[in-house]
Amino acid sequence: MDWGQRHVNPESTPPESLPSLAWSTPAPALAGVGLGGVALAIAAFFAGDAPSTLIVGVAAAGLLGLTVLGLRQRPRLEVRPGAEPRLIVRSLLGPTEYRPDELIRARIVSYRRLGRRTPMLEIDVRHGEGDRLLIFGRWDLGTNPEDVFDALVVHRLAALRTD
Repeated sequence: MDWGQRHVNPESTPPESLPSLAWSTPAPALAGVGLGGVALAIAAFFAGDAPSTLIVGVAAAGLLGLTVLGLRQRPRLEVRPGAEPRLIVRSLLGPTEYRPDELIRARIVSYRRLGRRTPMLEIDVRHGEGDRLLIFGRWDLGTNPEDVFDALVVHRLAALRTD
């Protein structure tokens, strides 16, 4: 299957009539990661020796940091429709807004992960004086990256491949 070709008709629905769309890591997943971090922090407190405390404490800090990062970046990706649609990407430093002329290319790329192919949404953007590659997976978006690509096509923020 060619991941760049989808069955979307960007002319079927006017983008102005569509609501704002947002994608982010699911809240229950972040809650689970946060609870795991708390459980590891408690385990580190009761660990019997220094190496165990260090290893479990670092794991707890990693999970709690991932939770804070996930909460800080909500929503991770947002589309604001209109006459000139906008793509808003939220990072640790806050949101960055991209106009359609700043989007170089958006595509679905399949990567091998854990023995299977996983689709990822790649978006090339002009950022300041240079270019930036943004990569989003299912964890970032909370849904299949192909569905997000379809929404970008409908909102005129991505183009279907013709090759």
